[in-house]
Amino acid sequence: MADLKLGKLPDRTPVKLTITITPDLQSSLQAYASVYEAAYGVEEPVIDLIPAMLTAFLESDRAFNQSRAAAARAVK
Repeated sequence: MADLKLGKLPDRTPVKLTITITPDLQSSLQAYASVYEAAYGVEEPVIDLIPAMLTAFLESDRAFNQSRAAAARAVK
């Protein structure tokens, strides 16, 4: 097998997740979508913004990332 620089791609099969949110959160998400549209000139539905918002949140959470890295090291 060739020694490729690009490793095998991870599973990219979409996973559908259904949640229930409060009316206040729904209002905030709609407001965020409006601010996003004003900033970038592109209207994106809230449903398309949420995955990116969750990714950004998880990537910015230092304690979570440190814990996750420690767990990965412990498994090796």
